[in-house]
Parts: sequence; structure tokens; C-alpha cells
Amino acid sequence: MLIHPIDPVYDAGSRVLLLGSFPSPKSREMGFPYGHPQNRFWPVLAALWGEPVPEGLFHLVCDVLVRHTDGTYLLMQRDLSKKGGGLWEATAGGSALRGEDPLKCAERELREETGIISHTLTELGRLVSRETRSLYVEFLCVTDGDKEAITLQEGETMGYRWVSGETLKHMGPHELVTRRMQPLVPELWR
Repeated sequence: MLIHPIDPVYDAGSRVLLLGSFPSPKSREMGFPYGHPQNRFWPVLAALWGEPVPEGLFHLVCDVLVRHTDGTYLLMQRDLSKKGGGLWEATAGGSALRGEDPLKCAERELREETGIISHTLTELGRLVSRETRSLYVEFLCVTDGDKEAITLQEGETMGYRWVSGETLKHMGPHELVTRRMQPLVPELWR
């Protein structure tokens, strides 16, 4: 049984009651209602009330590209329950938890989604998406670990494979969820 972990938000001036479905895993993880960066709740509410979404507020997302010392790259297959389910991701990553800096977020997401523990990540760059109001901080992890020891995260990933840089470079949108990371890695950019 899941217990609703987010307290209601109200005060003495509250005049409207909004009821929604049970918070998503990402909202529960963040401890904030409708907290997933792709959730349209806050922009819709702002539009209904004629208010702009506060400028300058961005959601922190960290991605980690994993390259083995043999030159291959790790791809993780998205769980079918997720948007883009069945497609491949060239990164492990996700939203920062409250109080996490980008590096701690990247280390945690890498461990949760792949089982790889690394404290020597290299930041490759930062990208801003005005559409999703997200700040993406991109990292590279170079590992010499056992390629068969990758672990899957239930509800997030359902498979993995190692591919050459050349293969990754030529994967299209029908195979790969996003190509956001590739421009930051010269050997992967077409």
C-alpha cells in the first residue's frame, strides 16, 4: 500500500480546493505536488489564472553517459510504463532531489539506474530547455567495471546493451529517446 507522502498546501487565505490523482513517483521523490518537469499542471494553472509561470525557475536534471575503457557506451532501455517506453537512452539520470547538487544527483542516479558506483564523474556541459524549464547537467563516467554487472531499476529500465560510438552516433529518433548528450561528445556528434 502506498501512503500519500506529500502534505496538503493551504493557509488561512485558501479559497480553492484542487484534487488530483495520487502523486507520480517523481513527485513523491521530490516531495512536491506535480513536481515532474514534464507535468503541465503548473503552466495550465497559471494560464487559467492569467498568471505567468515564474521566470527563472528551472528543474535540475542530471544525466550520465557511461563509456567503458574498451570504448563502448552503455545504453539503457526505458521501461514500457514510461514515456518513450522500449526506446534506448544513452544516459542514466533524472531529477535532483531536494538539497542535491548536480554531482550528487548524477552519482545517485547512476547508482540507482545501473548499479555503477563512481565518484570520478566529469562534467561535460550544461543545457537549458525553456520548453520544459529544465537545466540539464551532463556528465561522463568512464569505467572498467564488469559489463555484465549492470543492474536494472524496476519501473525505470528493462534492459541494457553496450554499443560502439559509431553505432550510437547513427541511432535515430525511432531508437533513441534523446540526442541531447551527443553534441557534448565530439566522437558521437554527426
